[in-house]
Amino acid sequence: MVDSSYFNRSSADIIKYPIITDKATRLLENNQYSFIVNPSSDKITIKAAIEYLFNVKVTKINTCHLPKKKKRVGKYLGWKSHYKKAIVTLADGDTINLFAEN
Repeated sequence: MVDSSYFNRSSADIIKYPIITDKATRLLENNQYSFIVNPSSDKITIKAAIEYLFNVKVTKINTCHLPKKKKRVGKYLGWKSHYKKAIVTLADGDTINLFAEN
């Protein structure tokens, strides 16, 4: 685990939200979780934030910058904001509960 004094900004600012798509749910079988993260964060800070927030052991992180996409609202054309995706592989026996059970 990483010491929490490593952070210069809060963990909630680094990890924005999990991705719940068909491909992401298939990756859950391999103990891989997908998150949208801050575009300026690197793999070391993402790993530290995941380990601190969810109390798990991260073995591998893959990141990619996804391109901006066009978005049309009526006659106006704009862009969806740029974002970064991180696919996090956890150690055997560790899990993250993404689906809350009431």
